[in-house]
Amino acid sequence: MAIMAVMKPSSTKDTNSKAVSTRERILCASLQLFNEQGERNVSTNHIAAHLDISPGNLYYHFKNKQAIIYALFGQYQKRVLNILQVPEDRQLQPMDKLNYLQGVFKGLWDFRFLHRDMEHLLLSDPQLHGHYRAFFRTCESRVREIFRGLGRAGILDVTEEDIIDLALNTWIIVTSWFSFLRCNLLSDESQTISPELLQGGIYQVFTLERPYLTEEYRDVMCELQQRYMPRPSWLANPPAAE
Repeated sequence: MAIMAVMKPSSTKDTNSKAVSTRERILCASLQLFNEQGERNVSTNHIAAHLDISPGNLYYHFKNKQAIIYALFGQYQKRVLNILQVPEDRQLQPMDKLNYLQGVFKGLWDFRFLHRDMEHLLLSDPQLHGHYRAFFRTCESRVREIFRGLGRAGILDVTEEDIIDLALNTWIIVTSWFSFLRCNLLSDESQTISPELLQGGIYQVFTLERPYLTEEYRDVMCELQQRYMPRPSWLANPPAAE
């Protein structure tokens, strides 16, 4: 009996550890396959085969593909909200704006399947759609606070109305950037969006706030943008229509 009492907690711990590990493996593999092949082209059987596990094992952790997508969206949401925070112990600095944008666009790339076919994903899952709308409102609120912080730091000269407009326009650029690239720069389905193309969106967001830069910070911010995120050549000279 003493041996049984000792062994039982250890066995339970090992089982839980394996369950968490398998669940995370499923999410990682799904994210990779969705990004590479497109969510519509990947089934739960494809994911199970990729991991060399049975479909039943996958369904033990996720009842269907929608549950996997919902969990991946949760990861993406957590990452973005962790980025969009204004420090409480100091004022914002010019470099903060670049860090915000690079962090958000890195998340956009790592979870690109979400934005590549967002309309389809939301229309096919009312629960995800509702969650995404709440996520949008939270992000919009946090982006407004970032612009307020840039105003308090003397980097931007903005009214509350300006802040509301800038926050919404920033969101539109970020979430629509994949669509812009696919509709205007890729000539056929065989071409893929690269991180370099995606980062052109950072430059565009910088241009939104250029008219609001204060004299004190105008040169600093423009130099920062030119050094780290200059206007891409393909954005300055988009390909001619065939």
